[in-house]
Amino acid sequence: MSDPRIISRRGILAALGAGGALVAFPFAARGATTFTPGASGVLIVVDVQNCFTKGGSLEVKNGDEVVPIINALAAKFENVVLTQDWHTPGHVSFASAHSGKKPFETVKLGYGTQVLWPDHCVQGTDGAALNKDLSIPKAQLVIRKGYHSDVDSYSAFVEADGKTQTGLAGYLKDRHIRRVFVVGLATDFCVAWTALDARKLGFTAVVLEDATRGIDANGSLHAAWEKMKKAGRIRANNSDIV
Repeated sequence: MSDPRIISRRGILAALGAGGALVAFPFAARGATTFTPGASGVLIVVDVQNCFTKGGSLEVKNGDEVVPIINALAAKFENVVLTQDWHTPGHVSFASAHSGKKPFETVKLGYGTQVLWPDHCVQGTDGAALNKDLSIPKAQLVIRKGYHSDVDSYSAFVEADGKTQTGLAGYLKDRHIRRVFVVGLATDFCVAWTALDARKLGFTAVVLEDATRGIDANGSLHAAWEKMKKAGRIRANNSDIV
């Protein structure tokens, strides 16, 4: 991969559905519409890292399956952005940082409800590295998120306080990019929140379902797709990109 620009940032609202207003945007039934990204489209590849793929500490079931799909998709895009979870040791989102708590339980923090996770994607570790089979040589930007110890990170656009932006929106708008296509891990958390925030910030957002996989913590995957459906969000597959 060529040397992409790296932006470190804080996170977004924690538990899926925790107070997150769902802003509607045009819905396209899967297979009903095709998209040609062109100069105004960007592929956002979310958190395809070792911790989330086979053998990782927070392995997403079948997460490895998205890698060849994303590699092929990236060749169809002029613009590609990657994200990485990039946590400090003892991060506030880790269950191990909270006495008596277990992974997938929740706690209340200053910015809202926080899902607690197994330790994952610690800065500088192999687990935080991008999956070795991910091959996107023309990626222009990497956003590292969860960089601060006291707040988690899901969305590529907005921090957990709901108002502090990462700079990605400005980066895209400066390049006259209006449409974002979101893929990666996991569907029900970082992928979903990235798509939601993209729309709130004025972008058209498309989630390419077969290029994502979910964690499904306590029914979160079904809830994510149901909320997207009710809100009229665009849901497509990689074959819809031409």
